[in-house]
Amino acid sequence: MIPLELIDTADLPDGGTLRLMRRGQDFMILFGRNELMSSRLRGSEEALATLAYERVKGCARPHMLVGGLGMGFTLRAALDALPADARVTVGELVPKIVEWAGGPLAHLFEDSLDDARVGIEVRDVYELIAGSRAAYDAILLDVDNGPDGLIHMANDRLYGRDGLRAAHAALRPGGVLAIWSAYPDKAFTDRVRRAGFQVDEVKVRATGGRKGAHHVIWVAIRN
Repeated sequence: MIPLELIDTADLPDGGTLRLMRRGQDFMILFGRNELMSSRLRGSEEALATLAYERVKGCARPHMLVGGLGMGFTLRAALDALPADARVTVGELVPKIVEWAGGPLAHLFEDSLDDARVGIEVRDVYELIAGSRAAYDAILLDVDNGPDGLIHMANDRLYGRDGLRAAHAALRPGGVLAIWSAYPDKAFTDRVRRAGFQVDEVKVRATGGRKGAHHVIWVAIRN
């Protein structure tokens, strides 16, 4: 058995700690006993970007907001899909995650952080949403393990009625809100619909292949 090695830790605003771990060539980010992300499982994070882009690919000079930098899989998939005149704003709450992107995880990000289309905002993505009106063609959220505040309790406000309405206002007409989750939540689907979105709950494989666990992506179009 290859041993699990602690690479670094990151303190969270609410208390608690993220741990960046490595086993052989694989990296994981853990919160307590919860594996939040792994370099072995990137399919659903990539699908978060591609499913959203499919809904807005006709937009001129699209502007995409990505909530949560993670291991860079969503960002890389977005950049692969988006045109040269697009903009991608990434909101990341935890400064250490940005440091990891240029350090031990740099091989996963490749050159995405140097792409001229990308801007990194080290702040709560909720602030970027709530302070905007018709600013984005797509908002992608992968900031927790699902539509609740597990690692950062303030994330609850993203998924409540007011947060969803703020996202609705921050999107341009026809814009898309895409939200990643490790599990389904029918009550949340209903809440998104009541906030003024046409919503689909899409199951995708964590691996990106035909086998393995499912994750969920809500794809919500601003009516």
